[in-house]
Amino acid sequence: MFHYTVMTDKDINEACETLEAQLKEEQFGVLWDFDLKSKLNEKGLDFNKEFRVLEVCNPKEAQRVLNQNLMVGYFLPCKMVVYKDGDQTKIGMPKPTSLVTMVDDQEITAMAEDIEKRLVACMDKSV
Repeated sequence: MFHYTVMTDKDINEACETLEAQLKEEQFGVLWDFDLKSKLNEKGLDFNKEFRVLEVCNPKEAQRVLNQNLMVGYFLPCKMVVYKDGDQTKIGMPKPTSLVTMVDDQEITAMAEDIEKRLVACMDKSV
């Protein structure tokens, strides 16, 4: 599976706050918190599902992977989503290991495995 998702009973705002705190522990910061529902509604479109996209980055890791292979910049920053699906709040992300298969670089794959493990741990601790 190319993505990882966890479920929580927290509301979307609390889930985002908890996730952001966990990411900070791993030295990842949220660069952008995009509220998709609000933006679509602002544009006059009817979209009633709570859906937020968080762009997260660890500057040292970004520098490390970009120094190895600039093509990885196509996947940065890492995207995480927090959204309502029925009564559940879900937190998900595309797996970095899935994304980097496009660059076919074993060293990048090893880096992506480490980053993915840390991001998954942040998600798991956020439920």
